[in-house]
Amino acid sequence: MRALIFLSLGFPFFGYSFQQQDSVRLLEEVPIHANRIQTGFNETSASIIILQGTTLAQTPSLSVNDVLHYIPGVDIRQRGANGVQADASIRGSTFDQVLILINGIKISDPQTGHHSLNLPIDIENVERIEILKGPAARIFGQNAFAGAINIITKVPENDFVKVSAMAGDFGLGGVRVSGALHDKAGTSHYLSASRDVSDGYQYNTDYVISNYFYQSAWKNSIGKWNVLAGLTDRTFGANGFYASSAFQDQRESIQTSLVALNLQTKPGENFSLNHRLYWRKNSDDYVFNWKNPTAYRNLHTGNTAGYEANGTFQNKLGAAGLGIDLNHLWLASTNLGDHNRTVFTMFAEQRFEFNQSKWDITPGIQLNYYSDFGLNFFPGIDAGYLINKNLKAYGNWGYTYRVPTYTDLYYSDPANEGNPFLEPEFAVSYEAGIKLLNVKWMSGQVAYFVRDGKNIIDWTKDVETDPWRPENLAGVLMKGVDLNATIIPFENRGFIRTLDLGYTFIDAEKSTDQAYSRYALENLKHQLVTSVLLAYGKHFRHTIYYRYNNRVTMPDYSLVDSRISWQKNGVNMFVDVTNIFDVTYKETNLVTMPGRWFKAGISCQFNRH
Repeated sequence: MRALIFLSLGFPFFGYSFQQQDSVRLLEEVPIHANRIQTGFNETSASIIILQGTTLAQTPSLSVNDVLHYIPGVDIRQRGANGVQADASIRGSTFDQVLILINGIKISDPQTGHHSLNLPIDIENVERIEILKGPAARIFGQNAFAGAINIITKVPENDFVKVSAMAGDFGLGGVRVSGALHDKAGTSHYLSASRDVSDGYQYNTDYVISNYFYQSAWKNSIGKWNVLAGLTDRTFGANGFYASSAFQDQRESIQTSLVALNLQTKPGENFSLNHRLYWRKNSDDYVFNWKNPTAYRNLHTGNTAGYEANGTFQNKLGAAGLGIDLNHLWLASTNLGDHNRTVFTMFAEQRFEFNQSKWDITPGIQLNYYSDFGLNFFPGIDAGYLINKNLKAYGNWGYTYRVPTYTDLYYSDPANEGNPFLEPEFAVSYEAGIKLLNVKWMSGQVAYFVRDGKNIIDWTKDVETDPWRPENLAGVLMKGVDLNATIIPFENRGFIRTLDLGYTFIDAEKSTDQAYSRYALENLKHQLVTSVLLAYGKHFRHTIYYRYNNRVTMPDYSLVDSRISWQKNGVNMFVDVTNIFDVTYKETNLVTMPGRWFKAGISCQFNRH
C-alpha cells in the first residue's frame, strides 16, 4: 500500500536486500509505464499507487493476488487461497470493470472477469505493480472502466541462479528456480519455474499451481527488442466456488499463457514509436462434481491475438501520444457456444505544460470499434496544478466503457441464465485530489471520486427461487474518498522504519427494481489498511499488517498478518503468519476463507561476478 516508492534492485518473494529496501527514491524519478506518454509519479495528474519489488517482498504474500489485498481502494475477493482464484475490484466496481495488464498488455478475459487474475507469471517475476484508479485509466485502453492494474516484469541486470523452497500448514509446499544470463552480444535472458501445492484448509480446497516464465531483451540497429512468454497451469478443488456451500465437489483446471514481442524504436529526435504483437490463451475445464465428472462439465478455450502501435512526439507544448490496438478474439465453449470478435481502438492525447510546468493539462480521446457492438467515442481530460514544491492538486474527468463478457451474454445452467440482449455499460467518472511531494519523511495522496454508471450489468432476480439473469440496470452511482500515506519517522534508521495508512470510503446507490443483486452493490463501504515495518538489527525485518473490511452485504471483519524476514550473504528466510487471530470471514458470499496459517521459506542466490 505504499505511496512512497522504494528503490528495488533485489529479487522479491523469498529474499531482498535490506540496504536497498531502506533507501528512498524520489517519486519524480519513477516513470509511470503508460503505453504512450510516460510521466513521473509527481507529474501524473491521477490517483496512482506504485509497489516496488522490495515492498512486495515485505508483504506476507505468496502471489500477486495476495499482495493486492494490501492496497487501499482495491478489493480482492478470493475464492481459493494463495492466488488460486481471485476477483479484483477498484473503488466499488465489479470484477469485470477492472483492466489487468502485464507490461501494458491487456490480459483481461472476454469469457469472464473471473479469469483476469489467472496470471501467467509468478510473484518472483514482478519488478513493480502500478494501480491507476479512476477515469485516467483510459490511457490503457478499453474496459478500464474503474481502473487498471499494470504488472511490470523484471529484466535483471546481473547474472545469477536462485533456488527457493517453502512449507507450511495444510500441506503447503513450494519450490522455485530462477536465473538470469547476459551474453557477449548484450542479450539478456531471464527464466523461472515454480510449483506450489497444498492439501487445502478444508475439504476439496487442495491445489497445484505451476508457473513458467521467460523474458529476453536485446538491442540492434532497429531498436530495443523484448520477448516475453509465460504460462500458469493450475488445478484446484472449488468447494462452493460457483454454487451454494452445499456443492462441495466442484473442481477446475485452468491453463493461461501469454506471448508478446515488443519493439521500441526512435525514428526521430523527438519521436518514439513502439510496436507490440501479443497472444493470450485461456483454457478452463470445470467439473461440477469430480466424483461424477460426466454429469455436468464446461470446457472453454479463448484466444486473443493482437497488434499495437504507440507513438510519442515531444513538442513545444509538451508531448503528444497516438496509438492503435487491433485484436481478434475467438472462443470455443461447450456452454457458451463458439464466438469471435474483432476490436479496433485508437487513442490520441496531448499533454500541455504551462508556467514552468506548474500547470499540466492532458485532454485525450479513445475510439473503440467492436464488430458486435459498433463504434463509440470516449473523451477525457486530466489536469494538475503545482501549489508549491510539496503539494500538487489534480483532477480528471472522462467517459468509461465496458462490453458484456460472453458469460454475461450466453451462460446457462439450472441456476443461471445469460442474456444475449445486453448492451455495453458506461459511466461518467471524475475525481479531485491532492498529492504530497518531495518530503523526506512522508508521502501521500487523498482523492474524492465519483463514478456515475449507466446500463450497469448485474446478475439479478425478483424471487429467490428464480435463476440469476444479467440485466442492464438503470444506474449505479459510486462516490467516496480514498487516501494513503507513508511516514518514515527516523529517515530509515532506528527500530520503526515506516508506518503506512490507507483508507477508502464508498457511498453507493443503485437504481433497480430487482429484489436480489449479485455483484453491482457488494462494495466495501469502509476499507482500512495499515502497516508498520520494524528493524531488528541489521539482518531482520518485521512487517505487521492490519486490515478492516466493512462490506455492505456481509459481516465486517478485521485481519492481522505478519512477515519476519532475515537476509545475509545471498541467503534469505521468512516466516509468515496470516489471519493471526484465526478470524472466520468470507470475501464472497460463498466461500469461507482460511483461518490462521503458518508459512516459512528459504532461498539462496548465487551471483556471477
